[in-house]
Amino acid sequence: MEPKFYRGWHLAKSDMEYKATEFEWSLIRFYESFSRFVLTTGMITIAADVDIKYQEHVILHVIRMQDRPKNSATIARLMNRDDIPNIQYSLRKLEAAGLIEKQGDKNNKTYSYAASELGVKLTDEYYKVRQEILVKRLEEISDVEEKFEKGARFMSLLTGIYEEAARDSATITPQTDELPPKAKTPRKTRKPSEG
Repeated sequence: MEPKFYRGWHLAKSDMEYKATEFEWSLIRFYESFSRFVLTTGMITIAADVDIKYQEHVILHVIRMQDRPKNSATIARLMNRDDIPNIQYSLRKLEAAGLIEKQGDKNNKTYSYAASELGVKLTDEYYKVRQEILVKRLEEISDVEEKFEKGARFMSLLTGIYEEAARDSATITPQTDELPPKAKTPRKTRKPSEG
C-alpha cells in the first residue's frame, strides 16, 4: 500500500524517491556540519590574522595528502571539482598566508604546490585537535570502521551515478510550453521630481 504522505516532498512520489530525497537532504545537512567543523577546528589551529575559508582548509589538507606536491588540475580531480579558476584563487590565498609553497613543474608551464613548514605544523595541529574532539566520539559508534568503509564505497558509487546523471541533464532541452510563465519583476517608477 502506498504511503499517503511523504513529508510534503515535491521530489518524492514513491517510497524509493522519498528515501533518495531524505538521503540527499541528510547529505546537505552533513556537508554543512562537516564544513562548520573544518572551519572552526581550522580557526583553532591557524593564526587569527590568516583569513582562509572552508575551501582553503580542504585544499591545504589535499595538498598535504601523501606528502606529495600537487598541481591545480590534480587537486580539482581529487576533490571532484571543475572550477579550476576558483581553486587557483584559493591556492594564491594559501600561498600568501605562507601555508603552501609553489614549485615549478618540469615543463615550466604549470606549478605544483606543497605544504610549507608552517602548513605542515598547522595541519599536524589540526590532526591533534580532530583526534581529541571528533575521533573519540566516532569510536563510540559500534562497528564504526566497517560502517565508514561501506559508506565510503556507497558514496563513491553514488558519485559516479550523479556525475552520469549531471552529464545527461546537460543535454536536456526544456519544453517551453510545459514551463510555468516567469514571474514579472515590477518596474520601479520614477517620481516626477527624480526626472
